[in-house]
Amino acid sequence: MTVRLDMITAASRARHLLGDSAALVAGFIGKQFNADGGFRGRTDQSDLYYTVFGIEALRALNSAIDLNRIADYLRQFGDGDRLDFVHLACLVRCWANVCELRGAAIDQSLREAVLRRIETYRCPDGGYSDSADARQGTAYACFLALGAYHDLNTHMEDAAGLAESVKALRTPDGGYSNDPAMKIGATPATAAALTTLHYLDQPIDDQSISWLLSQVHPKGGFVAVPVAGSYGIPDLLSTATALHALALAGVSTKKIKENCLDFLNSLWSVEGAFCGSWADATCDCEYSYYGLLSLGHLSGSVGE
Repeated sequence: MTVRLDMITAASRARHLLGDSAALVAGFIGKQFNADGGFRGRTDQSDLYYTVFGIEALRALNSAIDLNRIADYLRQFGDGDRLDFVHLACLVRCWANVCELRGAAIDQSLREAVLRRIETYRCPDGGYSDSADARQGTAYACFLALGAYHDLNTHMEDAAGLAESVKALRTPDGGYSNDPAMKIGATPATAAALTTLHYLDQPIDDQSISWLLSQVHPKGGFVAVPVAGSYGIPDLLSTATALHALALAGVSTKKIKENCLDFLNSLWSVEGAFCGSWADATCDCEYSYYGLLSLGHLSGSVGE
């Protein structure tokens, strides 16, 4: 399996918990689909980043997808030569979904051009950064790069260097950061690092798992960073990515499932979507997908 397909497969299990509400989520995602073939984010304009989540949420829900319109939208970006690193990875992921659903392969010239572009973001330490002149990789960029290589069905040269770059981001507390100078970990960075190491067949140490589990808020969900003297506010991005990383590591979430389900319920909107946190009431494709991913990972242990 690949980074992308494993996440879609996990998110698809959310249908078991959602029941009839799955149609509401599909309806909300469908409303974010613009006439130009892209999905909107926090504005009315289509965005490649949100288009990834729109496509994959509909795939997880086994809903109809207008592949022709999406393909028309993607073609305007050509080989991604005007895109930043994150949106370049999103272009690859969108095309991978479209081509996979069509039973076709990504165009060879596009594959080669995109790979050349991705490699301009490779750092001297073997990792990747969203800044082309960076000396050290970040956990997030390494995760995106590996996912892009999976989507392009291409072997990455010096995968060992990528692993070493990620390992260098480990913080003294057992977490991981996007900045090697940081002394405390961050949940999304730790989840990205552990996920990347998993696909590189690297061992995951117990301290990192313990650190990730320690970021669970008493009321459910995961916080982004530890806050001295406070639990902080849990958010859906941290929750979904942490649950996914823990699942890949084979860690049971039985003890935290009920509180996490309560947390997800607190972010649910009657329009059939999820917002990002208690401090952010705006629903969009991204957080609705993360809601599906979280529910999918929790669904397997419900009733235990």
